[in-house]
Amino acid sequence: MIAVAGASGYVGRKLIRALGRPVLALGRRAEALPDGENVRKVAVDVTDTGALTEVLRGVETAYYLVHGMAAGGDFAERDRDTAASFAAAAKAAGVGRIIYLGGLGHGKLSRHLASRQEVGRVLAEAGVPVVELRAAVIIGSGSISFEMLRYLTERLPVMICPRWVCTKVQPIAEADLVAHLVRAADPEVPAGVHEVGGPDVLTYHDLMQLYASVRGLPRRRIVQVPLLTPGLSAHWVNLVTPVDRAVSRSLIDSLTTDVVVTTPSPAFDIEPTPMTEAIKSTMDEQRDRIAAKAFGFTNGVLDGVFTLSTEVEIPRSDTPAARLDLRRCGGSLRWYGWAWAWWLRMLLGRLFGERLTLHRPDKVTKGATVDWWTVAEFGDQHIVLRTEKWFCGEAWLGYRISGTTLRQVGALRSKGLLGWVYWRAVYPIHLVVFRVMARKQVTRAHALAQQGQ
Repeated sequence: MIAVAGASGYVGRKLIRALGRPVLALGRRAEALPDGENVRKVAVDVTDTGALTEVLRGVETAYYLVHGMAAGGDFAERDRDTAASFAAAAKAAGVGRIIYLGGLGHGKLSRHLASRQEVGRVLAEAGVPVVELRAAVIIGSGSISFEMLRYLTERLPVMICPRWVCTKVQPIAEADLVAHLVRAADPEVPAGVHEVGGPDVLTYHDLMQLYASVRGLPRRRIVQVPLLTPGLSAHWVNLVTPVDRAVSRSLIDSLTTDVVVTTPSPAFDIEPTPMTEAIKSTMDEQRDRIAAKAFGFTNGVLDGVFTLSTEVEIPRSDTPAARLDLRRCGGSLRWYGWAWAWWLRMLLGRLFGERLTLHRPDKVTKGATVDWWTVAEFGDQHIVLRTEKWFCGEAWLGYRISGTTLRQVGALRSKGLLGWVYWRAVYPIHLVVFRVMARKQVTRAHALAQQGQ
């Protein structure tokens, strides 16, 4: 049996999916923990040593992915106490191995990096063998460091940055990090500190330019100002990005320290992913996930994606016609509702080089071309359309019929400053238009139902 403490976090969720075996997912709130056939969710406070000991009985390997930085305050003391509790519980329960994800860095460390490495030492003091993986920036959608990189590069074509833009960093692809964590459970991997990273050593300046290149954005103009302190940088990041303030401040403090692998570990034979490929894979994986999970997204912005949804009721007698209407999409702006509004949208796009055309396929199936969209997901009761032809970024439009409810979802992964400004400008309009579009779907379904009768 394997236990993952901190299973509700970004890395924890990715790890559980990759393990492919029975897992105890541990966290404060059961509803926040990931689901899965082989996942048993257990709500437990890691600082409650007694309760945690009982939960860990029978566990051979325990992953420790808990981090208190988001809570602000004295997170270092909190992380120290939490790690000590976990180590004592693991020792009492007879756990054979603890696997911990820490942070790279040597010499004078920031408070954040020093705390990360201190946690590794505290875990080892109880006597349970600890495999400590030390990594830098994780390139993956949902990684806080990557999201800061994404928002800054996307939204700021010109940046005034302090000296930390020249700090060296050795980022690692999300898939590579997860592979290292899975491999660390093998008894052949010795306990101790293992430094892991990708094949490229870059500066943060290089990393932002690389992201811009992969994303198809113009080269960013970065002006270095030596007097700009990490504190002022944090205020600027908080203004530009939605990243949590307590987390962003601690991470920015750490940007003054080189985080590179100095002693590669011979225990892992994982081929590292180049950063260009890692960023591209991250964007592609997120694109596919948005289509598959579109109806589970909440309104707002998450990981660079803006989402807006609405629901309207359908008379039960009209639901078969509503499902039929999903197969009749394309070829006319009237299908979207408020054809004149869509005509104006197409006219606006032409000012920025868009050439959107109408097209109705012989049969609506996954992968078919519908107007300027591609059918990304399709079923008896739902359809998700995706386009990469908009000047403002990639967009998704989805409809799902569930019982007597029609749910409509729109999403935009904005591209560059122009994409962000576009969404902000049209958001108040979308609040009205989306509701009208959904009601038009219901009206058209009713008309189809009457024709069928």
